Amino acid sequence: MTRALMIQGTGSNVGKSLLVAGLCRAARRRGLSVAPFKPQNMSNNAAVTADGGEIGRAQALQALAAGLPLHTDMNPVLLKPETDVGAQVVVQGKRLTTAKARGYQALKPQLLTHVLESFERLKAAHDLVLVEGAGSPAEVNLRAGDIANMGFARAADVPVILAGDIDRGGVIAQIVGTQAVIDPADAEMIAGFLINRFRGDPTLFDDGYALIAARTGWRGFGVCPWFPEAWRLPAEDALDLDPPGRAEGLHIVCLALSRIANFDDLDPLAQEPGVRLTMLGAGRAIPGDADLVILPGTKSTRGDLAFLRAQGWDVDLSAHVRRGGHVLGICGGFQMLGHVVSDPEGIEGAAGADTGLGLLEVDTVMTPQKRLTEVSAVHVASGAAFEGYEIHIGETDGPDRTRPFAHVGSAPEGAVSADGRVAGSYLHGMFRDDRFRAGFLTTLGAAGGGTQYGATVEATLDALADHVEAHLDVEGLLAEAR
Repeated sequence: MTRALMIQGTGSNVGKSLLVAGLCRAARRRGLSVAPFKPQNMSNNAAVTADGGEIGRAQALQALAAGLPLHTDMNPVLLKPETDVGAQVVVQGKRLTTAKARGYQALKPQLLTHVLESFERLKAAHDLVLVEGAGSPAEVNLRAGDIANMGFARAADVPVILAGDIDRGGVIAQIVGTQAVIDPADAEMIAGFLINRFRGDPTLFDDGYALIAARTGWRGFGVCPWFPEAWRLPAEDALDLDPPGRAEGLHIVCLALSRIANFDDLDPLAQEPGVRLTMLGAGRAIPGDADLVILPGTKSTRGDLAFLRAQGWDVDLSAHVRRGGHVLGICGGFQMLGHVVSDPEGIEGAAGADTGLGLLEVDTVMTPQKRLTEVSAVHVASGAAFEGYEIHIGETDGPDRTRPFAHVGSAPEGAVSADGRVAGSYLHGMFRDDRFRAGFLTTLGAAGGGTQYGATVEATLDALADHVEAHLDVEGLLAEAR
């Protein structure tokens, strides 16, 4: 019979995604057919699946660790925030609706049906399913109708391992406190705990580890040290994209928009030894020494256009272009570069139109149809072929489209300004292709091709599995699966 095990956390961003990825690779090494699963994820960083849907980027990484093609069943409910109080609800890869927080609560009972359908399909196809929770089971105010943590675990009868993050402090209270506040029947689902992200000598925590086991009665499965190579793996949260600081090299600046989406485009650039990548946060001016400014994807083009202007980045961009700098807009960033962004049906918010940055002779109209597809393209400036994907709403057209960024088959894609310094494209994932990345960087006067991105990710997943095997009781964890 197929077995399953769930990793829940004492809070958000405690390292659950990497733990599951490492365990997926470790199980695969044991000859098991293993699949990742996350009932509900909240992220604007999505991956396009082979069956024409989208899932969270963390599940895409876990699928890679498991050696599987991406499938919508791996993340049946994906919430993509559009505002502080509302999110697009994607179910089994397709947009269902946009809901505010209270409205989403009413949807949960019907969503659990889809979650369990996807879970059962994965169980039928694999030896082991490794499940990642979301947030924390200690958020008992959200327990009614829960589909992300204990609600799912009990509905599907999946044992739980609770992971605590010692790096943020208070890990004893995190774990003991979780047991104290959750329902006793939920606590019965927890088979044990583990400590994640320890820095220094782990024996210094021996007494704390023993105290947690004594107070909870749960079995401990080990103390996992901080994994320093995590930055080499695609990040799901923009705050986790933390490239090593470099003093020299081609300076690429990415604007950290408030609703930044699909920023995994930047991961390969961060690893290029000849590139200095800066994620520019709110309130900071675009540096005068920037060679290329990237406007990334966004879940709310008009909203982030206003955010961009509030930082004064529109003025900085104009000065950057006057100095001879380059600009690349990807997806929503491409839409911002034109003259007008129009949303007559109010798909991303209130109906209306906003003036764009005017750096490309194009206009965009938002349309209800969402384009989700993998593509093969050829970059016009370098002649390099690459694989990418589209995940967007809206159609963009105008005079600069006669100078395309790329060709997809015989069709032109994107747009380039007359002087060649400003470009826009709907294609995500282009920088993962080593040959394209090298060719693109060469057009900017930099030496590219210093890394093999795919090989680096694979090697890092192997190193992550080694790390997990060395510090956690992996055999014991897998034995808990049922």
